This record gives sequence, structure tokens and C-alpha cells, in this order.
Amino acid sequence: MNTSKYPGLDDLVNFHGHLCPGLAIGYRATMAALEHLDVERARDEELVAIVENDSCSVDAVQFLAGATFGKGNFFFRDWGKQVFTLGRRGQPRAVRVSLKWDATETRPEQEAIAKKMKSGKASQAEQDQAAGWRREKIDYILNAPEGDLFEIKEVEIELPPKARIIRSVRCGRCGEPVMETRTFNQDETTLCTQCRQNG
Repeated sequence: MNTSKYPGLDDLVNFHGHLCPGLAIGYRATMAALEHLDVERARDEELVAIVENDSCSVDAVQFLAGATFGKGNFFFRDWGKQVFTLGRRGQPRAVRVSLKWDATETRPEQEAIAKKMKSGKASQAEQDQAAGWRREKIDYILNAPEGDLFEIKEVEIELPPKARIIRSVRCGRCGEPVMETRTFNQDETTLCTQCRQNG
């Protein structure tokens, strides 16, 4: 597939490692959010991204929007939804992009072959057919009208605060440095989360 007509997609594929339907969803969602906000990729922490899944699509948000855990402008909510919210710090307006229910329907015959592939029982012809369907799905996601794929709406949210530098302290059990805000006091000993859970 010729990806050169999609700005930034080649670099995104190199970052992620492959082109798949999930990455295509993230690409279209992020590009839509940036366009609706009328902003470009974050240079620092000014743009905030909140994602509600941990699939391939999220790599597109990080790469294209410039949002990362390290900069403190990328937030993960483990809700299992293809939903992406982008906003600028200092502005109450944000854009929420959610994948529509029927945007990427999978037909029963596709599900049947997918099950066979997972169990290693798919024939070569079935594997080829699945690869063809995958290419078709990617092509559809990249080229479908935005409104066929996503529900896009402006929302007012309180964006998470900027990242803070937190001092590290030593865990009284394992001896490793740990952020002070992630410690627990147990029997007058400072413990990291892992040591606390391990008893």
C-alpha cells in the first residue's frame, strides 16, 4: 500500500513497526483531533492526550501528537474504548474522538477464519484471504469519510496538571529508589508498592 499520500504515516509505521487496522484508527483519530483543535504536534507539554485503550492505535497518538508519559502530557485510562481526547493546557476546550460502533465491522466469516488462525489451523488460502481482508480494512480506515469512522465532539474538561519532579526515597526492603508519592509506611518502614504487595 502506498502510504506516502498520508502525512506522517510512513514515519509512524517506522515507529510502530507495522501498518495494521489499529494503527490506522489511531492515525485518523489523532489527525482529526489535531485538525479540530487547530493545533500541531506538541513541542513540549502544551498539548495533552487522554487515551482509553492500550492498543496499537495509541502509538499514533504518542507519535503524532507528541504526547508521552515522560513529558507528563499523556494519560491512560484502562476503559477498553477506542476513544481519544486531546486538549491544550490553559484552554477549557478539548476534542473527544470516539470510534463508531459499526465503523470497522467484522463479518462472521472473518471471525471464523480469525479463530482458525489463532489456533494455527487456518489453511494457506484462508491466511491469504485474511491478509486481503486486513489490507481492505486498512484502506477503508485511511480513506473513509471522517464522519463514517468517528463521533467527534468538543468537550470541556479539566486537563491533568503539568508533570512534577518528585524526589526519590529508598525502599526499606528492596533498597531501590522510588518516587516518594508511591511509597507506603508499614511498621515504620518506607516501602515501594511492589514490596508492600509482596508482604
